[in-house]
Amino acid sequence: MDAFTTFKGIGIPIDIINCDTDQIIPARFLRKDRKDPEMHTFLWHDLRRDPAFIFNKAPYNEGKVVVADVNWGCGSSREGAVYALNANGIRAVVAPSFGDIHYNNCLKWGVLPVRLSRDDCDTLRQQLHEKPGAEVAFDLEAQTVSGPDGTSYAFEIDPFDKYRMLNGLDDYGVTREYDDQFDAFEAKHKAEYDWLHGDA
Repeated sequence: MDAFTTFKGIGIPIDIINCDTDQIIPARFLRKDRKDPEMHTFLWHDLRRDPAFIFNKAPYNEGKVVVADVNWGCGSSREGAVYALNANGIRAVVAPSFGDIHYNNCLKWGVLPVRLSRDDCDTLRQQLHEKPGAEVAFDLEAQTVSGPDGTSYAFEIDPFDKYRMLNGLDDYGVTREYDDQFDAFEAKHKAEYDWLHGDA
C-alpha cells in the first residue's frame, strides 16, 4: 500500500450518526473484487440515490477526506467498505469514534482513521459545509490534523500502526521485514539438524 506521511484533500462532511458499513458499501457488492473497475461506484451507493446526498454534489464528489459523526463504520466487518474508499482516492477518515473492525481495516488498507472529539468533528464538518471545496490536512509524523481555518488538532495512534502507515506496510510487508531472521533461523536449523535435510 502507499505510504501515508502528509496529505491534504477536499473534505466531505458526512452528518450520519452510526454510518455503518452497509451504508458505506451495500452487501450485494461484497463479492466484487477489490480491483473491480466499478468499485468506486459502490461507495455510499444507496445513499447516492438521493440527489441531495453530499457526495453527489461538486466539489464534494472530488473529496479525498471524510469527516464523519459518531460510530463511523459500525456494523459488519466487511473490508469492502475500505476498498470503496480506496477506489475513490479517500486517504483519511476523521470521526469521534469508529467501529473497531472497520478502524483496523482502514489501517490495513492505507486509509488513516483519526479520532477527534465530537465537538471538533462538528466544527470541521460545519466549516466544510460553509466552504465547499475546503481542504483538511494531515501530518502523520506530527499526529496533527489541520482544518480549513488553520486550526490544528492532535490525535493519538498506536505506535506500530503509525509505523506501518508511514512506511506503507500491509500485513505481508510487515512479515517481509523479518526475512533476514527467517533465513538465519533456517540456516541454523539446517546446520544443527543436517540429517533432516540430507539427500533422500
